[in-house]
Amino acid sequence: MFERWARERPQELALWCLGEDGNEQRFSFEQLAKEARRAAHFFQTLGIKRGDRVLVILARVPQWWIAMLGLVRLGAVPIPGTPMLTSADLRYRIETAEVSGIVTDADGAGKVARFDGIRLIVGSEQAGWTNFDEGVRDSSADFEPELTRSDDPGILYFTSGTTGPPKMVLHTQASYGLAHRLTGELWLDLKSNDVHWNLSDTGWGKAAWSSFFGPWHMGACVFSVDARGKFSAMAALRTLANYPITTWCAPPTALRLMVREDLSAYRFPKLRHCVSAGEPVNPEVITAWKSATGLTIYEGYGQTETVILIANCRCLGRPIRAGSMGQAIPGYELAVLDRELNEVPAGEEGEIAIGVKPNRPLGLFQEYWRSPDENTARFRGDWYLTGDTARRDADGYYWFVGRADDVIKSAGYRIGPFEVESALIEHPAVVEAAVVGKADEVRSQIVKAFVVLRKGHSPNDALKVELQEHCKRVTAPYKYPREIEFVTELPKTISGKIRRIDLRNRA
Repeated sequence: MFERWARERPQELALWCLGEDGNEQRFSFEQLAKEARRAAHFFQTLGIKRGDRVLVILARVPQWWIAMLGLVRLGAVPIPGTPMLTSADLRYRIETAEVSGIVTDADGAGKVARFDGIRLIVGSEQAGWTNFDEGVRDSSADFEPELTRSDDPGILYFTSGTTGPPKMVLHTQASYGLAHRLTGELWLDLKSNDVHWNLSDTGWGKAAWSSFFGPWHMGACVFSVDARGKFSAMAALRTLANYPITTWCAPPTALRLMVREDLSAYRFPKLRHCVSAGEPVNPEVITAWKSATGLTIYEGYGQTETVILIANCRCLGRPIRAGSMGQAIPGYELAVLDRELNEVPAGEEGEIAIGVKPNRPLGLFQEYWRSPDENTARFRGDWYLTGDTARRDADGYYWFVGRADDVIKSAGYRIGPFEVESALIEHPAVVEAAVVGKADEVRSQIVKAFVVLRKGHSPNDALKVELQEHCKRVTAPYKYPREIEFVTELPKTISGKIRRIDLRNRA
Protein backbone atom coordinates (compact mmCIF):
# COMPACT_ATOMS: atom_id res chain seq x y z
CA MET A 1 0.00 0.00 0.00
CA PHE A 2 2.76 2.45 0.88
CA GLU A 3 4.68 1.59 -2.27
CA ARG A 4 1.54 2.28 -4.27
CA TRP A 5 1.44 5.88 -3.05
CA ALA A 6 5.17 6.19 -3.80
CA ARG A 7 4.39 5.25 -7.42
CA GLU A 8 1.16 7.17 -7.90
CA ARG A 9 1.76 10.27 -5.75
CA PRO A 10 5.54 10.31 -5.27
CA GLN A 11 5.90 13.98 -4.32
CA GLU A 12 2.93 14.21 -1.95
CA LEU A 13 3.77 14.68 1.71
CA ALA A 14 3.73 11.45 3.77
CA LEU A 15 5.42 12.49 7.03
CA TRP A 16 5.90 15.90 8.65
CA CYS A 17 7.94 15.87 11.87
CA LEU A 18 8.41 18.82 14.20
CA GLY A 19 11.52 18.24 16.31
CA GLU A 20 12.23 19.07 19.93
CA ASP A 21 14.30 22.05 18.78
CA GLY A 22 11.56 23.33 16.47
CA ASN A 23 13.24 22.12 13.29
CA GLU A 24 11.02 20.42 10.73
CA GLN A 25 11.63 17.36 8.58
CA ARG A 26 9.31 16.48 5.73
CA PHE A 27 9.25 13.29 3.66
CA SER A 28 7.34 12.59 0.48
CA PHE A 29 5.94 9.11 -0.13
CA GLU A 30 8.76 8.46 -2.61
CA GLN A 31 11.46 9.59 -0.17
CA LEU A 32 10.07 7.57 2.71
CA ALA A 33 9.64 4.45 0.56
CA LYS A 34 13.33 4.63 -0.35
CA GLU A 35 14.30 5.09 3.30
CA ALA A 36 12.20 2.03 4.20
CA ARG A 37 13.96 -0.08 1.58
CA ARG A 38 17.35 1.06 2.83
CA ALA A 39 16.33 0.24 6.40
CA ALA A 40 15.14 -3.23 5.38
CA HIS A 41 18.44 -3.86 3.57
CA PHE A 42 20.43 -2.63 6.57
CA PHE A 43 18.50 -4.87 8.96
CA GLN A 44 19.19 -7.86 6.72
CA THR A 45 22.94 -7.17 6.51
CA LEU A 46 23.03 -7.22 10.33
CA GLY A 47 21.47 -10.68 10.37
CA ILE A 48 17.87 -9.77 11.16
CA LYS A 49 15.58 -12.04 9.19
CA ARG A 50 11.94 -12.75 8.52
CA GLY A 51 10.13 -13.56 11.77
CA ASP A 52 12.76 -12.07 14.09
CA ARG A 53 11.39 -9.78 16.80
CA VAL A 54 12.86 -6.30 17.13
CA LEU A 55 12.11 -3.77 19.86
CA VAL A 56 11.64 -0.22 18.56
CA ILE A 57 11.92 2.26 21.45
CA LEU A 58 11.99 5.76 20.01
CA ALA A 59 10.32 9.10 20.54
CA ARG A 60 8.33 10.79 17.76
CA VAL A 61 11.29 11.10 15.41
CA PRO A 62 11.40 10.16 11.67
CA GLN A 63 13.56 7.13 12.42
CA TRP A 64 10.60 5.48 14.19
CA TRP A 65 8.59 5.44 10.96
CA ILE A 66 11.62 4.43 8.89
CA ALA A 67 12.45 1.52 11.21
CA MET A 68 8.84 0.36 11.38
CA LEU A 69 8.41 0.41 7.58
CA GLY A 70 11.78 -1.32 7.09
CA LEU A 71 10.97 -4.13 9.50
CA VAL A 72 7.54 -4.70 7.95
CA ARG A 73 9.09 -4.79 4.48
CA LEU A 74 11.70 -7.30 5.60
CA GLY A 75 9.11 -9.52 7.30
CA ALA A 76 10.63 -9.02 10.74
CA VAL A 77 8.28 -8.34 13.66
CA PRO A 78 8.48 -4.86 15.22
CA ILE A 79 7.65 -4.53 18.92
CA PRO A 80 6.91 -0.84 19.52
CA GLY A 81 7.58 0.45 23.02
CA THR A 82 7.39 3.83 24.68
CA PRO A 83 10.57 5.67 25.77
CA MET A 84 9.00 5.75 29.25
CA LEU A 85 9.77 2.05 29.71
CA THR A 86 12.11 1.36 32.62
CA SER A 87 15.09 -1.00 32.62
CA ALA A 88 12.89 -3.65 34.24
CA ASP A 89 10.20 -3.13 31.57
CA LEU A 90 12.77 -3.59 28.81
CA ARG A 91 14.26 -6.67 30.42
CA TYR A 92 10.77 -8.20 30.71
CA ARG A 93 10.08 -7.58 27.01
CA ILE A 94 13.48 -8.76 25.84
CA GLU A 95 13.22 -12.03 27.74
CA THR A 96 9.52 -12.72 27.21
CA ALA A 97 9.56 -12.07 23.46
CA GLU A 98 13.08 -13.45 22.88
CA VAL A 99 14.07 -10.27 21.09
CA SER A 100 16.76 -10.38 18.37
CA GLY A 101 17.42 -6.66 18.06
CA ILE A 102 16.73 -3.24 19.56
CA VAL A 103 16.41 0.15 17.86
CA THR A 104 16.55 3.02 20.34
CA ASP A 105 18.26 6.32 21.22
CA ALA A 106 20.87 7.22 23.86
CA ASP A 107 18.31 7.34 26.66
CA GLY A 108 16.94 3.92 25.75
CA ALA A 109 20.42 2.44 25.33
CA GLY A 110 21.23 3.48 28.89
CA LYS A 111 18.42 1.26 30.16
CA VAL A 112 19.48 -1.87 28.27
CA ALA A 113 21.63 -4.39 30.11
CA ARG A 114 22.55 -8.03 29.51
CA PHE A 115 21.44 -8.10 25.89
CA ASP A 116 23.55 -9.99 23.37
CA GLY A 117 21.43 -9.23 20.30
CA ILE A 118 21.74 -6.54 17.64
CA ARG A 119 21.92 -3.05 19.15
CA LEU A 120 21.07 -0.05 16.97
CA ILE A 121 21.24 3.53 18.21
CA VAL A 122 19.63 6.62 16.67
CA GLY A 123 21.09 10.12 16.80
CA SER A 124 24.35 9.42 18.61
CA GLU A 125 27.38 7.16 19.00
CA GLN A 126 27.86 4.72 21.86
CA ALA A 127 30.25 1.84 22.48
CA GLY A 128 28.63 -1.51 21.74
CA TRP A 129 25.92 0.04 19.58
CA THR A 130 25.71 0.38 15.78
CA ASN A 131 24.68 3.73 14.31
CA PHE A 132 21.25 3.30 12.71
CA ASP A 133 21.33 6.52 10.69
CA GLU A 134 24.66 5.74 9.04
CA GLY A 135 23.66 2.16 8.34
CA VAL A 136 20.44 3.19 6.60
CA ARG A 137 22.22 5.91 4.61
CA ASP A 138 24.78 3.45 3.27
CA SER A 139 22.26 0.74 2.30
CA SER A 140 20.47 0.10 -1.00
CA ALA A 141 17.13 1.68 -1.93
CA ASP A 142 16.65 -1.09 -4.52
CA PHE A 143 16.54 -3.89 -1.96
CA GLU A 144 13.89 -6.58 -2.59
CA PRO A 145 13.38 -8.98 0.35
CA GLU A 146 11.75 -12.38 0.13
CA LEU A 147 7.98 -12.45 0.05
CA THR A 148 6.03 -12.88 3.28
CA ARG A 149 2.83 -14.81 3.85
CA SER A 150 -0.31 -13.01 4.95
CA ASP A 151 -0.46 -15.18 8.08
CA ASP A 152 3.19 -14.62 9.05
CA PRO A 153 3.74 -12.78 12.35
CA GLY A 154 3.48 -9.07 11.59
CA ILE A 155 3.58 -6.87 14.68
CA LEU A 156 3.73 -7.62 18.40
CA TYR A 157 2.36 -5.36 21.11
CA PHE A 158 2.55 -5.64 24.85
CA THR A 159 -0.77 -4.70 26.45
CA SER A 160 -1.03 -1.72 28.78
CA GLY A 161 -1.17 -3.94 31.85
CA THR A 162 -4.11 -2.27 33.61
CA THR A 163 -5.01 -5.48 35.49
CA GLY A 164 -1.72 -7.39 35.59
CA PRO A 165 1.57 -8.02 33.76
CA PRO A 166 1.53 -7.02 30.07
CA LYS A 167 0.49 -9.75 27.65
CA MET A 168 1.91 -10.21 24.15
CA VAL A 169 -0.64 -9.42 21.45
CA LEU A 170 0.39 -10.92 18.10
CA HIS A 171 -1.02 -9.61 14.81
CA THR A 172 -0.33 -11.19 11.42
CA GLN A 173 1.32 -9.55 8.42
CA ALA A 174 -1.84 -8.75 6.47
CA SER A 175 -4.96 -8.80 8.65
CA TYR A 176 -4.14 -5.93 11.01
CA GLY A 177 -2.75 -3.56 8.41
CA LEU A 178 -5.56 -4.21 5.93
CA ALA A 179 -8.32 -3.73 8.49
CA HIS A 180 -7.01 -0.32 9.52
CA ARG A 181 -8.52 0.90 6.27
CA LEU A 182 -11.71 1.07 8.36
CA THR A 183 -9.91 3.15 10.97
CA GLY A 184 -8.56 5.63 8.44
CA GLU A 185 -11.62 5.96 6.22
CA LEU A 186 -14.58 5.62 8.57
CA TRP A 187 -13.45 6.88 11.95
CA LEU A 188 -10.57 9.25 11.16
CA ASP A 189 -12.55 10.46 8.10
CA LEU A 190 -9.29 10.97 6.19
CA LYS A 191 -8.80 12.11 2.61
CA SER A 192 -5.57 12.31 0.63
CA ASN A 193 -5.25 16.06 1.27
CA ASP A 194 -5.50 15.78 5.06
CA VAL A 195 -2.75 16.42 7.61
CA HIS A 196 -3.41 14.18 10.60
CA TRP A 197 -1.90 14.69 14.05
CA ASN A 198 -2.09 11.96 16.67
CA LEU A 199 -0.89 12.85 20.17
CA SER A 200 -0.37 9.23 21.21
CA ASP A 201 3.06 7.92 22.10
CA THR A 202 4.81 5.72 19.51
CA GLY A 203 4.79 2.80 21.94
CA TRP A 204 1.01 2.61 22.23
CA GLY A 205 -1.14 0.55 19.86
CA LYS A 206 -2.96 3.77 19.01
CA ALA A 207 0.14 4.86 17.07
CA ALA A 208 -0.50 1.98 14.64
CA TRP A 209 -4.09 3.17 14.30
CA SER A 210 -3.51 6.89 13.77
CA SER A 211 0.18 7.42 13.06
CA PHE A 212 0.91 4.54 10.70
CA PHE A 213 -1.68 2.30 9.03
CA GLY A 214 -4.85 4.42 9.19
CA PRO A 215 -3.61 7.69 7.65
CA TRP A 216 -1.43 6.07 5.01
CA HIS A 217 -4.24 3.84 3.79
CA MET A 218 -5.93 7.07 2.75
CA GLY A 219 -2.80 8.74 1.38
CA ALA A 220 -2.89 11.39 4.11
CA CYS A 221 0.10 13.10 5.71
CA VAL A 222 1.12 12.05 9.23
CA PHE A 223 2.04 15.04 11.41
CA SER A 224 4.18 14.50 14.49
CA VAL A 225 5.63 16.57 17.33
CA ASP A 226 8.64 15.33 19.29
CA ALA A 227 7.33 16.56 22.63
CA ARG A 228 9.06 14.70 25.43
CA GLY A 229 8.38 14.91 29.13
CA LYS A 230 5.14 15.98 30.75
CA PHE A 231 2.27 16.80 28.40
CA SER A 232 1.67 20.54 27.90
CA ALA A 233 -1.92 21.49 27.06
CA MET A 234 -0.83 25.00 26.02
CA ALA A 235 1.84 23.66 23.65
CA ALA A 236 -0.68 21.31 22.04
CA LEU A 237 -3.17 24.12 21.53
CA ARG A 238 -0.48 26.35 20.00
CA THR A 239 0.48 23.56 17.58
CA LEU A 240 -3.13 23.14 16.47
CA ALA A 241 -3.35 26.88 15.93
CA ASN A 242 -0.05 27.35 14.09
CA TYR A 243 0.08 24.37 11.72
CA PRO A 244 -2.34 23.29 8.93
CA ILE A 245 -3.60 20.26 10.87
CA THR A 246 -6.98 19.15 9.52
CA THR A 247 -7.72 16.04 11.58
CA TRP A 248 -6.63 15.29 15.11
CA CYS A 249 -6.62 12.45 17.65
CA ALA A 250 -6.09 13.09 21.36
CA PRO A 251 -6.43 10.73 24.34
CA PRO A 252 -9.00 11.68 27.01
CA THR A 253 -6.23 12.44 29.51
CA ALA A 254 -4.92 15.21 27.24
CA LEU A 255 -8.39 16.54 26.43
CA ARG A 256 -9.29 16.88 30.10
CA LEU A 257 -6.28 19.12 30.59
CA MET A 258 -6.84 21.11 27.41
CA VAL A 259 -10.40 22.13 28.16
CA ARG A 260 -9.16 23.60 31.45
CA GLU A 261 -7.24 26.19 29.41
CA ASP A 262 -8.68 29.41 27.99
CA LEU A 263 -9.78 27.97 24.64
CA SER A 264 -11.14 31.34 23.53
CA ALA A 265 -7.54 32.50 23.07
CA TYR A 266 -6.96 30.03 20.21
CA ARG A 267 -8.23 29.61 16.65
CA PHE A 268 -7.80 26.44 14.62
CA PRO A 269 -8.41 27.57 11.03
CA LYS A 270 -7.74 24.24 9.29
CA LEU A 271 -9.04 21.76 11.88
CA ARG A 272 -12.21 19.97 10.74
CA HIS A 273 -12.37 16.59 12.53
CA CYS A 274 -11.44 15.48 16.08
CA VAL A 275 -11.39 11.96 17.52
CA SER A 276 -10.47 10.32 20.82
CA ALA A 277 -9.96 6.76 22.08
CA GLY A 278 -8.20 4.75 24.77
CA GLU A 279 -10.70 5.53 27.52
CA PRO A 280 -14.15 7.15 27.41
CA VAL A 281 -14.25 10.92 27.08
CA ASN A 282 -16.25 12.55 29.86
CA PRO A 283 -19.37 14.25 28.41
CA GLU A 284 -18.51 17.61 29.98
CA VAL A 285 -15.16 17.56 28.12
CA ILE A 286 -16.94 17.02 24.80
CA THR A 287 -19.36 19.84 25.59
CA ALA A 288 -16.59 22.25 26.57
CA TRP A 289 -14.57 21.51 23.42
CA LYS A 290 -17.53 21.98 21.10
CA SER A 291 -18.64 25.15 22.86
CA ALA A 292 -15.20 26.69 22.33
CA THR A 293 -14.32 25.35 18.87
CA GLY A 294 -17.58 24.32 17.23
CA LEU A 295 -16.08 20.87 16.67
CA THR A 296 -17.43 17.55 17.92
CA ILE A 297 -15.12 14.92 19.41
CA TYR A 298 -15.93 11.60 17.72
CA GLU A 299 -15.19 8.77 20.11
CA GLY A 300 -13.97 5.37 19.02
CA TYR A 301 -13.54 2.05 20.78
CA GLY A 302 -11.11 -0.77 20.11
CA GLN A 303 -8.22 -2.54 21.77
CA THR A 304 -4.59 -3.36 21.22
CA GLU A 305 -6.04 -6.68 20.05
CA THR A 306 -8.23 -5.07 17.34
CA VAL A 307 -8.74 -2.18 14.98
CA ILE A 308 -11.66 0.23 15.39
CA LEU A 309 -14.77 -1.72 16.48
CA ILE A 310 -17.29 0.86 17.69
CA ALA A 311 -17.29 4.53 16.81
CA ASN A 312 -19.12 7.70 16.02
CA CYS A 313 -18.38 8.15 12.32
CA ARG A 314 -19.32 11.47 10.73
CA CYS A 315 -18.98 10.03 7.20
CA LEU A 316 -21.74 7.48 7.91
CA GLY A 317 -24.19 10.24 8.82
CA ARG A 318 -25.29 8.65 12.09
CA PRO A 319 -26.40 11.08 14.82
CA ILE A 320 -24.26 11.23 17.95
CA ARG A 321 -25.81 10.44 21.31
CA ALA A 322 -24.02 12.22 24.12
CA GLY A 323 -22.04 9.80 26.27
CA SER A 324 -22.24 6.93 23.77
CA MET A 325 -19.11 5.60 22.08
CA GLY A 326 -21.14 5.00 18.91
CA GLN A 327 -22.29 2.04 16.87
CA ALA A 328 -20.57 -1.06 15.53
CA ILE A 329 -18.24 -0.54 12.58
CA PRO A 330 -19.54 -2.29 9.43
CA GLY A 331 -18.04 -5.73 8.98
CA TYR A 332 -18.01 -6.82 12.62
CA GLU A 333 -20.52 -8.99 14.45
CA LEU A 334 -20.62 -7.51 17.93
CA ALA A 335 -22.76 -8.54 20.88
CA VAL A 336 -23.21 -7.79 24.58
CA LEU A 337 -23.13 -11.11 26.44
CA ASP A 338 -23.72 -12.45 29.93
CA ARG A 339 -21.45 -14.99 31.65
CA GLU A 340 -23.16 -17.88 29.84
CA LEU A 341 -22.52 -16.22 26.44
CA ASN A 342 -26.17 -15.30 26.00
CA GLU A 343 -26.95 -11.91 24.48
CA VAL A 344 -28.47 -9.59 27.07
CA PRO A 345 -31.58 -7.47 26.33
CA ALA A 346 -31.17 -3.89 25.12
CA GLY A 347 -30.19 -1.56 27.95
CA GLU A 348 -28.67 -4.23 30.17
CA GLU A 349 -24.98 -4.56 30.99
CA GLY A 350 -22.80 -7.31 29.59
CA GLU A 351 -19.39 -7.98 28.08
CA ILE A 352 -18.58 -6.74 24.58
CA ALA A 353 -17.82 -9.71 22.33
CA ILE A 354 -16.73 -10.17 18.71
CA GLY A 355 -18.05 -13.03 16.62
CA VAL A 356 -15.17 -15.20 15.32
CA LYS A 357 -17.12 -18.10 13.78
CA PRO A 358 -17.76 -19.11 11.07
CA ASN A 359 -15.55 -16.28 9.79
CA ARG A 360 -12.79 -14.66 11.78
CA PRO A 361 -12.86 -10.92 11.04
CA LEU A 362 -9.93 -8.97 9.66
CA GLY A 363 -8.12 -6.88 12.23
CA LEU A 364 -8.55 -9.24 15.18
CA PHE A 365 -5.24 -10.40 16.63
CA GLN A 366 -4.06 -13.95 16.07
CA GLU A 367 -3.44 -14.82 19.74
CA TYR A 368 -1.97 -13.88 23.07
CA TRP A 369 1.42 -15.21 22.18
CA ARG A 370 2.67 -17.90 24.56
CA SER A 371 -0.35 -17.42 26.86
CA PRO A 372 -2.59 -20.47 26.28
CA ASP A 373 -4.62 -19.89 29.45
CA GLU A 374 -5.43 -16.33 28.42
CA ASN A 375 -6.45 -17.49 24.93
CA THR A 376 -8.76 -20.11 26.46
CA ALA A 377 -10.35 -17.50 28.71
CA ARG A 378 -10.91 -14.96 25.94
CA PHE A 379 -11.90 -17.19 23.00
CA ARG A 380 -15.04 -19.02 24.09
CA GLY A 381 -17.57 -20.64 21.81
CA ASP A 382 -18.13 -18.45 18.77
CA TRP A 383 -16.79 -15.33 20.48
CA TYR A 384 -13.74 -13.32 21.46
CA LEU A 385 -14.51 -11.68 24.81
CA THR A 386 -13.00 -8.21 25.12
CA GLY A 387 -13.12 -7.93 28.92
CA ASP A 388 -14.97 -4.61 28.59
CA THR A 389 -18.54 -4.16 29.79
CA ALA A 390 -21.14 -1.96 28.15
CA ARG A 391 -24.83 -1.44 27.46
CA ARG A 392 -26.29 -1.41 23.97
CA ASP A 393 -29.56 0.43 23.41
CA ALA A 394 -32.35 -0.57 21.04
CA ASP A 395 -30.80 1.50 18.23
CA GLY A 396 -27.40 -0.15 18.45
CA TYR A 397 -25.53 2.57 20.37
CA TYR A 398 -22.98 1.31 22.89
CA TRP A 399 -22.46 2.87 26.33
CA PHE A 400 -19.20 2.02 28.07
CA VAL A 401 -19.39 0.79 31.67
CA GLY A 402 -15.81 -0.34 32.44
CA ARG A 403 -13.43 -3.24 32.46
CA ALA A 404 -15.20 -6.36 33.69
CA ASP A 405 -12.82 -6.43 36.68
CA ASP A 406 -13.56 -2.77 37.47
CA VAL A 407 -17.35 -2.90 37.85
CA ILE A 408 -18.33 -2.25 41.47
CA LYS A 409 -21.05 -4.39 43.06
CA SER A 410 -22.52 -2.52 46.02
CA ALA A 411 -25.68 -3.52 47.96
CA GLY A 412 -27.11 -5.25 44.89
CA TYR A 413 -26.26 -2.41 42.50
CA ARG A 414 -23.70 -2.59 39.69
CA ILE A 415 -21.76 0.67 39.38
CA GLY A 416 -19.45 1.55 36.51
CA PRO A 417 -16.47 3.64 37.68
CA PHE A 418 -16.53 5.88 34.63
CA GLU A 419 -19.86 7.53 35.40
CA VAL A 420 -18.78 8.36 38.96
CA GLU A 421 -15.44 9.69 37.71
CA SER A 422 -17.28 11.85 35.17
CA ALA A 423 -19.45 13.29 37.91
CA LEU A 424 -16.42 14.09 40.05
CA ILE A 425 -14.45 15.93 37.36
CA GLU A 426 -17.44 18.16 36.66
CA HIS A 427 -16.63 19.79 40.00
CA PRO A 428 -14.36 22.83 39.52
CA ALA A 429 -11.95 21.65 42.23
CA VAL A 430 -11.16 18.34 40.52
CA VAL A 431 -8.69 17.78 37.71
CA GLU A 432 -8.63 13.94 37.75
CA ALA A 433 -10.43 11.16 39.56
CA ALA A 434 -10.38 7.37 39.67
CA VAL A 435 -12.99 5.16 41.31
CA VAL A 436 -12.67 1.58 42.59
CA GLY A 437 -14.62 -0.83 44.74
CA LYS A 438 -13.50 -1.36 48.34
CA ALA A 439 -14.54 -4.47 50.27
CA ASP A 440 -17.32 -3.84 52.79
CA GLU A 441 -19.01 -6.30 55.17
CA VAL A 442 -22.47 -4.81 54.77
CA ARG A 443 -22.59 -3.74 51.11
CA SER A 444 -20.07 -6.23 49.67
CA GLN A 445 -18.28 -3.21 48.17
CA ILE A 446 -18.42 0.54 48.56
CA VAL A 447 -17.36 3.18 46.05
CA LYS A 448 -14.00 4.73 46.88
CA ALA A 449 -12.65 7.69 44.91
CA PHE A 450 -9.07 8.87 44.53
CA VAL A 451 -9.10 12.56 43.60
CA VAL A 452 -6.43 14.91 42.22
CA LEU A 453 -7.27 18.55 42.95
CA ARG A 454 -6.67 21.57 40.76
CA LYS A 455 -4.17 24.19 41.82
CA GLY A 456 -5.60 26.53 44.43
CA HIS A 457 -7.69 23.85 46.15
CA SER A 458 -6.65 22.12 49.36
CA PRO A 459 -7.82 18.71 50.62
CA ASN A 460 -10.09 18.82 53.66
CA ASP A 461 -13.14 17.08 55.10
CA ALA A 462 -15.51 19.85 54.01
CA LEU A 463 -14.44 19.37 50.39
CA LYS A 464 -15.00 15.60 50.68
CA VAL A 465 -18.59 16.20 51.76
CA GLU A 466 -19.05 18.77 49.00
CA LEU A 467 -17.84 16.29 46.37
CA GLN A 468 -20.11 13.56 47.76
CA GLU A 469 -23.15 15.83 47.61
CA HIS A 470 -22.15 16.92 44.11
CA CYS A 471 -22.08 13.28 42.94
CA LYS A 472 -25.50 12.62 44.45
CA ARG A 473 -26.91 15.51 42.41
CA VAL A 474 -25.14 14.67 39.15
CA THR A 475 -25.61 10.88 39.11
CA ALA A 476 -27.79 8.38 40.94
CA PRO A 477 -27.42 8.88 44.74
CA TYR A 478 -26.45 5.25 45.40
CA LYS A 479 -23.34 5.72 43.22
CA TYR A 480 -21.70 8.45 45.28
CA PRO A 481 -18.22 7.68 46.72
CA ARG A 482 -18.57 6.83 50.40
CA GLU A 483 -14.81 7.27 50.76
CA ILE A 484 -12.66 9.94 49.12
CA GLU A 485 -8.88 10.04 49.29
CA PHE A 486 -6.98 13.03 47.93
CA VAL A 487 -3.78 12.17 46.03
CA THR A 488 -1.21 14.17 44.07
CA GLU A 489 -1.33 11.83 41.07
CA LEU A 490 -2.97 8.63 39.85
CA PRO A 491 -1.03 5.46 38.97
CA LYS A 492 -1.09 4.96 35.22
CA THR A 493 0.20 2.60 32.61
CA ILE A 494 2.85 3.76 30.16
CA SER A 495 0.03 4.58 27.72
CA GLY A 496 -1.70 6.86 30.21
CA LYS A 497 -4.51 4.55 31.36
CA ILE A 498 -5.39 4.44 35.05
CA ARG A 499 -4.12 1.32 36.82
CA ARG A 500 -7.16 0.62 38.96
CA ILE A 501 -5.62 -2.63 40.15
CA ASP A 502 -3.06 -0.55 42.07
CA LEU A 503 -5.81 1.59 43.56
CA ARG A 504 -7.87 -1.48 44.54
CA ASN A 505 -4.83 -2.88 46.32
CA ARG A 506 -4.30 0.45 48.05
CA ALA A 507 -7.97 0.60 49.08
